[in-house]
Amino acid sequence: MAIPLRHELKFLLSPLQVDVLRRNLLPVLSLDQHAARNGGQYSIRSLYFDTAEDDALYDKMSGIYYRQKYRIRIYNYSDAAIFLECKSKFGDLISKRSLKIPRDLAEQLIAGDPDGLEKTHYGLLSDVYREMRTRLLHPVVLVDYDREAYLHPAETVRITFDKNLHTGLGSIDLFNPYVPTVSPFDEPWTILEVKYDRVLPPYIAEVLSWAVPEAARSAVSKYTWCRRFERKDDI
Repeated sequence: MAIPLRHELKFLLSPLQVDVLRRNLLPVLSLDQHAARNGGQYSIRSLYFDTAEDDALYDKMSGIYYRQKYRIRIYNYSDAAIFLECKSKFGDLISKRSLKIPRDLAEQLIAGDPDGLEKTHYGLLSDVYREMRTRLLHPVVLVDYDREAYLHPAETVRITFDKNLHTGLGSIDLFNPYVPTVSPFDEPWTILEVKYDRVLPPYIAEVLSWAVPEAARSAVSKYTWCRRFERKDDI
């Protein structure tokens, strides 16, 4: 079955730009269910994987048209819901495959052990097995941030403000909420992501056009920012 492709726009915003944009968009948006249940925002932690040659990192830095990243993601530092994901990028279009997995499988993958996955019926797990066996896919960086997420019914628009980006300083201890982390940014930037199916609704497009300078449009990648910060001496 074909995986649907969605548009994704990214912007790097100052606190003032966030405030202006939020005030103008809130009248037509609603908090997503996860944010609504957690006082308006929730924490995301992702453990990203890369190959022995750091293909995901260098493909992104080189602007390769098609690229993909594997990660294990949890919410609010809890193991209640653990997701193995693969995000694929085709220019400005994205798709994401996601599979809820048990903690013991997550820990097996974090340890770099794909044994048993060759028998799976899940395509995503088969791909992870292949990547681990042939390209030495392994965990490389923890990425933490807080997400404020909104929805609009037209074109299934999802707008997120991702704040307080931090990297785990070489740790891959996904389930440890006390891992020391540090921001890769020198300023309190927020990453705005706008996702939609085919056409961005006119009102939202108009607000973005005057509230957010074109210069704020960015190919910013949380993964790349955190990897480059941790490896700034050799990248």
